[in-house]
Amino acid sequence: MVKVKFLKDIRKVAQMPEDEQARLLRVQDKYRFLATDYYLGLINWEDPYDPIRRIVVPTEEETLSWGRRDPSNEALSTVMPGVQHKYSDTALFLASEVCGGQCRFCFRKRLFVDKEKRETALNLPAALQYVRRHPEISNVLVTGGDALMLSTRRLTEIIEGLSAIDHVRAIRLGSKLPAYFPQRIINDRELLNLLERYNTGRQRIYVMSHFNHPRELTDVARASIGALLRTGAVVCNQTPIIQGVNDDVDVLVELMNELMACGAVPYYFFQCRPTTGNFPYAVPITRCYFLIEYAKYRVSGLARRVRYVMSHERGKIEVVGVTGKHIYVKYHRARDASREGKFLVFYRDDEAFWYDDLLAQRRDKSMIVTSSWQPHEADSGGVNLSRGHDSENASDGTGHPGIISQNTPSDN
Repeated sequence: MVKVKFLKDIRKVAQMPEDEQARLLRVQDKYRFLATDYYLGLINWEDPYDPIRRIVVPTEEETLSWGRRDPSNEALSTVMPGVQHKYSDTALFLASEVCGGQCRFCFRKRLFVDKEKRETALNLPAALQYVRRHPEISNVLVTGGDALMLSTRRLTEIIEGLSAIDHVRAIRLGSKLPAYFPQRIINDRELLNLLERYNTGRQRIYVMSHFNHPRELTDVARASIGALLRTGAVVCNQTPIIQGVNDDVDVLVELMNELMACGAVPYYFFQCRPTTGNFPYAVPITRCYFLIEYAKYRVSGLARRVRYVMSHERGKIEVVGVTGKHIYVKYHRARDASREGKFLVFYRDDEAFWYDDLLAQRRDKSMIVTSSWQPHEADSGGVNLSRGHDSENASDGTGHPGIISQNTPSDN
């Protein structure tokens, strides 16, 4: 069995010339470097723009002043150390402070910079008790860091505890190990047995993989996905659109097709969060939208299920359309239930990188914004939507606020 090594010092990367190592030490001192020798072996070191290199090797542009420490304001949803509850049916456990590699565009790099904050100090008994007391929680995402970097013993404690809660129907494990360190999955029979034991049909384990580029899908990476699938786990993939990595239609098409072939269903394309240090990796919203849409034209309906969203503090903002003049967005998930399903229209801004950039248009009183829209029986034209409900009492929809209006910004 080949032993995988972790490198934490850019000076240990033998493929890089010493002068380049010296230049990048300043970046490493600010934002750590971490990679496996397996993953570094995927890089074409003759190509300075190699996409795998872009994912894990620092660049001097990361020191430019741009972005915020926590652009999604995760502290707003934190209910106790290591536990977030942003959406009513979903809890998040920050259970790990370790990753298999350091993504240069990481949106939680604060965990590795401000270690005294101890956001991952998960008190498991207290966290489980919180979930028990909230029957609306149907699924829990275990992440960090990387969930699969936890010891199998610790994972067993977490999964056993969650599986004993009847209203928890899905346990999600956020992990990039199928790309960074697939050997951990393939070689740990105890881990695979654990996953198989708790995929019961009443509850399901989902592994949220993070393949960013098709070249990460090596034979051993595919084997790790196959091993997970054989346990009964469902594998869903999510990736931000990253400049120099996958901001190319052909690359996205290949990525989606290869993911479908190995069983890691494309789930989300994310807008790269404007986290401090992420300037060299961010792509404007309108360019991302068209890249994704043109790629979706060339894949099957199975791959087209993927959604393009921004994980904003207010919720998951799905970009649903861009025209010559406007950007159309919808609250796919909302932290505030009153915004659930809300649909808004903004003037097109090709320099916008984040939802806040669009919201800034509210200062312009000529903007066009839809007022709140939510699924409502009035929109069904009187069709009975619930068994036993008296549809004759349904509103005819007159004055329903789902009509586009001018000068009425409503996303407060």
